Amino acid sequence: MTKTMKAERPAKTARLRERAIEELQVFCVTALYLWVFFGSFTVYRRLVLAETGVPYLHYGIALIEALIIAKVVLIGRMFGFTKRFEDKPLIVPVLYKAVLFGIFVLLFSIVEHLVDGWLHEQGLFGGLREIDETGAHEIGARVLMLIVAFVPFFAFWELGRILGTRKLAAIFFSDPHAPGDTRSQAP
Repeated sequence: MTKTMKAERPAKTARLRERAIEELQVFCVTALYLWVFFGSFTVYRRLVLAETGVPYLHYGIALIEALIIAKVVLIGRMFGFTKRFEDKPLIVPVLYKAVLFGIFVLLFSIVEHLVDGWLHEQGLFGGLREIDETGAHEIGARVLMLIVAFVPFFAFWELGRILGTRKLAAIFFSDPHAPGDTRSQAP
């Protein structure tokens, strides 16, 4: 093995480690955002159903959905679906990504139900029956709410892409009155 090959390995390993850490951070932030969003709807649903005397305690589902959808977002990002329209005004890539990932989640959900039906020996049509039992209105409402939740998420995502994630984090989490902070200065 040559010296250059030995020298390239640590650099490659460091880049892979840095990339893995970045992907984990994106996954965690995405999952946390979605968990808060889904969790608030779970609380809302529980409170509405409590008025009719129906118990509803599906809080764990919000976390599971958030983790799955965060993974779908990372997969879409990995395949480069998020690159389209990045040269347009900010609203265009934000809305594109919100709708695109809403559709991805819908398709992923359908595939998940089909596989679930197949694994439980109900066949693929067992999964379709389960989708039918959920109802088109319920599924449509879930996708619509997810797209609405994705709009501010992808707005911050795009701001981070344009400004840099460190600068965006500093804008939100640093003290605006700290010496040297340019945010508190008038234009």
